Amino acid sequence: MEILLLKGLFSVLASCFLGLFYYQHPLVSASGKRSGYKKPNFVIILADDIGWGDLGSNWNLRKDTPHLDKIATEGMRFIDFHSAASTCSPSRASLLTGRLGLRNGVTHNFAVTSVAGLPLNETTLGDVLKEAGYLTAVIGKWHLGHNGPYHPNFRGFDYYLGIPYSHDMGCTDTPGYNLPPCPACPGHTAAMRKHQEDCYPEIALPLFENLTIVQQPVDLTSLAAKYTEKAIQFIQYASQRGHPFFLYIALAHMHVPLTLAEPTWDLPGQDPYGANLREMDALVGRIKDEVDSTAKENTLLWFTGDNGPWAEKCDYAGSVGPYTGRWQTRSGGSSAKQTTWEGGHRVPTLAYWAGKIPANATSPVMLSTLDIFPTLVSLANASLPPNRQFDGMDVSEVLFGRSNKGHQTLFHPNSGAAGKYGEIQALRVDQYKAFYLTGGAKACDGSIGKERRHQPPLIFNLQHDIQEAAPLDIETAEYRAVLPVANKALLDILWNIATDNVSTADYSHDPAVTPCCNPRHLVCRCQLAYSNSFQRC
Repeated sequence: MEILLLKGLFSVLASCFLGLFYYQHPLVSASGKRSGYKKPNFVIILADDIGWGDLGSNWNLRKDTPHLDKIATEGMRFIDFHSAASTCSPSRASLLTGRLGLRNGVTHNFAVTSVAGLPLNETTLGDVLKEAGYLTAVIGKWHLGHNGPYHPNFRGFDYYLGIPYSHDMGCTDTPGYNLPPCPACPGHTAAMRKHQEDCYPEIALPLFENLTIVQQPVDLTSLAAKYTEKAIQFIQYASQRGHPFFLYIALAHMHVPLTLAEPTWDLPGQDPYGANLREMDALVGRIKDEVDSTAKENTLLWFTGDNGPWAEKCDYAGSVGPYTGRWQTRSGGSSAKQTTWEGGHRVPTLAYWAGKIPANATSPVMLSTLDIFPTLVSLANASLPPNRQFDGMDVSEVLFGRSNKGHQTLFHPNSGAAGKYGEIQALRVDQYKAFYLTGGAKACDGSIGKERRHQPPLIFNLQHDIQEAAPLDIETAEYRAVLPVANKALLDILWNIATDNVSTADYSHDPAVTPCCNPRHLVCRCQLAYSNSFQRC
């Protein structure tokens, strides 16, 4: 471990000198492909636990996302876009590797005490773009390992500001008690002692800036402002120095606990989820305004979600829109986050690049967060890492409105509701969805859908049944035509994975790796000075 950590530190220092090299030689391409090619900038914004129906441009029942709706009118909206998994760590690992969890090894969430994270032999999008001359930053939730070499500064990112895992995984809240957020423990005031029984006693949630914990417990009410401030500073810094940049923003919104800079929970008629949605929307709007004022003509902004809404949180969860998974919900359980139903992985997605992506365009093409990796690598004039297979595809021509070719098949792995972690339980073939295993996550009413294996599979025609309410009759010609195609697609992907260079994640635990700014202080409380500089070198 010490050797790996030293290697990581050397990599961080080397990146500083490398950045100077590219600043002095702006026409040098790290990929060696072309000289003089102006590399575009990339801003990827990943919302947490957001529902397809949360955006007004998708599902006109909410008026809480005016800035995102404006991006939809100035760019492209995707209505058949999917996260690669329906829970936190696997979806993030797939975004940053372009590979399903059965390949990259990340099949379920890492914990506060996780020794490891995204396997070290996996190459991240940050690694590739950094080698191609980009300044790279991740702001927000990492959730791919915080111990030693698994920290984001050692996984291709020059700068990191954020929390190491979800913000309910610490002394901020107990799941199920989300409003008002539980004060950080241990309590010293009467109000804090009142909520003491609802708090996690183990550790407070930390905020990292690079390798340093700068705040513990983190102040969730100011977190959105910190993220926005640093994102804007990073865009300005890279642009002023003539560097292409890759900024990955992984928001705390819309995951519980819900927090605001100015809480209004006690006011009559308030909608806490809507208030948080508006705060997230304003944050995205500020980032987009900074892009427009700094590097408008050469920046791709891509907004999407990590999975669907967390239905068990009831009024504090988002909307799946029309993708209700009625076949499942009729028998109990949720069909959203942690499931392979459409509500679990169909996510709101927008792409904006002034002058490149057509305005006010709606794309019905079936795409995935898996596609972000190969698309950005292609646009950066870089090369995909060798000796491995990718599940994503370069969709730049789709972004530019010159192609309607997306995935013919798309695979949906289990992320927690039923079956084995990472197991492919459902797949899309054109407009058809085949389920080989079904199950519901915990619903608002407390019910959990029973795990059921289906042989032959359930097949839905989403073109006529977006609610996934009634599977096709197995005796019909339509079912018999789709079945062999679906079965072959499943066998082919399993064989392809079996013969690929796959990774295995270490999911072991050790309380000693729990991030703590002062291990001699109860629950590691500290309040360090917050830095105004994101520079490490």
